[in-house]
Amino acid sequence: MSGHSKWHNIQAKKGKSDAARGNVFTKIGREIAIAVKQGGADPNSNSKLRDAIAKAKANNMPNDNIQRSIKKAAGELDSVNYEEFTYEGYGAGGVAMIVETLTDNKNRTAGDVRHLFDKFGGSLGSTGCVSYMFKKRGVIDVPVTAMAEDDIMMLAIDAGADDIVTLDDVYEIYTMPGDLSKVREALEKAGVEILSSEIDMIPDNEVEVDEKHQASVIKLIDKLEELDDVQNVFHNAKDLVDDEE
Repeated sequence: MSGHSKWHNIQAKKGKSDAARGNVFTKIGREIAIAVKQGGADPNSNSKLRDAIAKAKANNMPNDNIQRSIKKAAGELDSVNYEEFTYEGYGAGGVAMIVETLTDNKNRTAGDVRHLFDKFGGSLGSTGCVSYMFKKRGVIDVPVTAMAEDDIMMLAIDAGADDIVTLDDVYEIYTMPGDLSKVREALEKAGVEILSSEIDMIPDNEVEVDEKHQASVIKLIDKLEELDDVQNVFHNAKDLVDDEE
């Protein structure tokens, strides 16, 4: 498995993410809500909730916000019922895209997503039209300064990781989705700093996007990520370069 450099993409968008912190907290709050609805409000017995809480803390979400999201989903406060919907299609230049959403209004979300695909030269397809090109994996990024490569590899593999890729400044650790929590917790117990930890869709192959289509693909991804209902946007484009950054 080759490193897909997600951490580099996160770093490149850091300014945008900081400016839209409220949007990030909204998305994570919905992830927490879904996790509670599916597995209960106790993170000790709900690994999906533990993963969502870890993601919230990695994004500096205040603990009060985290607890409020848990209580809302548990019915202790007024709550909204969110449902998960996934959209698949192609961006400009044939880029395969998967858009994961959490929404309380499917018609609104479907309309917003379709509008953006149409606006930026893409097209939505039927369920399964591109997902076969991706594999769902847990991905944990830690700084290369955490420990020696052999040591981090031994620690992660012993904890249940599948693979480790060394990039310029991070180790990218891959797990099966159900093993993300236990691998992350083993790393944390060993004192390893976690930069990010989440479920990702890894493309089997990346495609080169010609210069003519680069801007449209980047704008589509950015505009989708700005929608409150959109949780994740996955794609198989290689080395997108945003001139505005």
